[in-house]
This record gives sequence, C-alpha cells and structure tokens, in this order.
Amino acid sequence: MTVAEAPTALLGAAVILALLVIRTAVQELREPGNARREWACLRDRRAVVLGTVTVLVLGAVGWTFTGPAAVPWAVLAGLLATRISANGR
Repeated sequence: MTVAEAPTALLGAAVILALLVIRTAVQELREPGNARREWACLRDRRAVVLGTVTVLVLGAVGWTFTGPAAVPWAVLAGLLATRISANGR
C-alpha cells in the first residue's frame, strides 16, 4: 500500500466507527442510560491500557507492511479491544 491509500483506509474505519455510534444511539433510544453503560469501558483503566497496547502493536506491525494505511484500523481494533475487555469481566 502507498501513502495515497491511507485516506481510503481512514474512510473504511470511519464507516465502522459510525456504525458503532449509530448502534449506541439506537440502543439509547430504546433504553435511556444504555449509552453510558455501553461506553463505560473508556473509564476502565485496565481496558484502556489494553486498547492502547493493541493500537501500538498493531500500528507498528501494520505500518511495517502497509504504511500509514494501517493506523486507522489499528485505532479501531484498539477501541474494540477496550470494549471487549471491559465487558468481558
């Protein structure tokens, strides 16, 4: 991949992030207060550290193979790892 493909990778990751936000909004409409519980993982230190480590490792490995196009996907994977680790307790 080249640097020119980074915006395409950013767009793909942004679409998935938008789907997560829409899902949260629909759940909030169905049951008020659910969004706060859904994103409470961002206040859990252990989960945030795990997500940060995921971003750093995947970002470094991805950068080696694909360049800057890997960064948005690494950030998305870190966010998902944060959510999973906080909800998995």
